[in-house]
Amino acid sequence: MERPLNLAAAIDAAAATLVGVLDSAVSRHQMTVSPTQLRVLSLISGRPETNVNGLAELLDVVPSSASRLCDRLEATGLLRRVPDPRDRREVRLVPTAAAETLLRELQERRHRAVQVVLDRMPARVQRDLLLALVAFERAAGAPAEVAPDSSARTA
Repeated sequence: MERPLNLAAAIDAAAATLVGVLDSAVSRHQMTVSPTQLRVLSLISGRPETNVNGLAELLDVVPSSASRLCDRLEATGLLRRVPDPRDRREVRLVPTAAAETLLRELQERRHRAVQVVLDRMPARVQRDLLLALVAFERAAGAPAEVAPDSSARTA
């Protein structure tokens, strides 16, 4: 494998490797739902106010496609459509207890798969990685800093 020439390339390569590790945790086990359906469940699990139109926006699909996805998930007992208590014309998407269990089990499998890789790394490197990932997450969530205009400075 070719070594990355810079930090951004190294992160990109590590992210691709991480995706492979996470995907392998899912593919090694019989999943009753497709990756797209898992994504839908994950999205609505973290967004309790989501309706079909909101889901369509999150998935970047037309509402009818999102609705068909929801139909399939509802048929398997992983999703419920419930009236919005604030506006009875709106319908919210709610994962069932079975869906929450499925997502929790999936997360546990993925964590175990990542832990196998981490266990191959020295403890000091694991700690450094943790600190770097926390800093990266904070920087990604922070608003972009604007460099001061050097022409506005006075001597």
